Amino acid sequence: MSNLNRRRALSLGVALGLVGVAGVAPAWGSTATAAAGTSTDPWWVWDDEVDALVKGLIESGQVPAVNTALQSWVNNSDPLPSGLPADLTTYLRKVNALPSWADRAKLRLAADFNRRKDTYLFMLYGLGSGIMSTVIPREAKSVYWSAGGADMQNRAAKTFTFGYDLADLNAFEPSGQFVVTANKTRLVHAAVRHLLPQSPHWTAVSPDEAVPISNGDILVTFHSLGTFVHRKLKEWKVPMTTAEEDAFLHSWQVAIHMLGVRDEFIPQTWAAADAQSAQVLTPILTPTTEGKELAEDLLGLTAQVDLGVTRGFLNEFVRYVLSDEIGDWLGLKRDYAAAALVRTAWPTYIAFREGLLPVVPAGFYMFDQFVRALAMLFLNKGTSPTTTLITIPTGNRPES
Repeated sequence: MSNLNRRRALSLGVALGLVGVAGVAPAWGSTATAAAGTSTDPWWVWDDEVDALVKGLIESGQVPAVNTALQSWVNNSDPLPSGLPADLTTYLRKVNALPSWADRAKLRLAADFNRRKDTYLFMLYGLGSGIMSTVIPREAKSVYWSAGGADMQNRAAKTFTFGYDLADLNAFEPSGQFVVTANKTRLVHAAVRHLLPQSPHWTAVSPDEAVPISNGDILVTFHSLGTFVHRKLKEWKVPMTTAEEDAFLHSWQVAIHMLGVRDEFIPQTWAAADAQSAQVLTPILTPTTEGKELAEDLLGLTAQVDLGVTRGFLNEFVRYVLSDEIGDWLGLKRDYAAAALVRTAWPTYIAFREGLLPVVPAGFYMFDQFVRALAMLFLNKGTSPTTTLITIPTGNRPES
């Protein structure tokens, strides 16, 4: 498969990544006790220290030099690069480590779980979470009007880097890359918080949002990723031990902590995560002009890649994973033959893969080819790991 096709395929879904969320910010219930409009309300908590640092970098014109210096900072064990401003170096030294409560045994179990269940994870993160993000209004608008929205192939590759590094077997080990990737992403979020409010286009469509990517926003995005995927694995009857489920949650708890979410807001159990998701994610899903365009870009680009299936199949798998209502919102054309195949063959495909069905089901090899192609696209990230660079932006979407 050509590198060009790999790049196109990266627009599949995780493409929209961990930026902004929701319509009008909903209230938080008992899973995140908060007083609205105060520092204990996640919608009013951002990332003050790094926000101030990055604002200074942008206004002083230091971002290009910082981006150049950060190119050599890749592995968790890498020393901080020279040439960074002193205050940024001091900040990164403080945050470039796992939280004290991180359980390395759980993180290793989560990594092994990700490796063994990657077939389903690629499908759910890509054709589920990624497309769901286009019907999360604040997320879709933030992505569309930020610099990354103008080049979704590049945006996708960078976000796949985040997902790949989190799912990697060595994600949190010295030889892994997730700790560095999370801190680079945190710098990007700080830049977007400073830049987007300067976009007249974004402010026109976001009257209820003064500053994007609050703690609440990141938590809602977590629910569209980790919580959603866990729930679908349960619905699909994918075998998981309690220890594996706990470890999978723990890896996400560490991940969102490293993106600047305060520990008191992070759900401690899947039951708490499900309750929080039902309160703050599900009710706000709705289409927007920006989201419809992003969804079409993502699925249109993906359909150009030889995944062994038709665009109608992609549309119907999205409908199967998310809902016909979301499919209708996004204008996904129906293919009833593909719909029948997906809804009957996918459950038997899972059963056979998990050793619960003794006979190879019809459609198995077609599904197997499809998911293997998606897996290879994810693992290749569209480019080599050393050329997919997460860089701090200095502006918004060009026309804004």
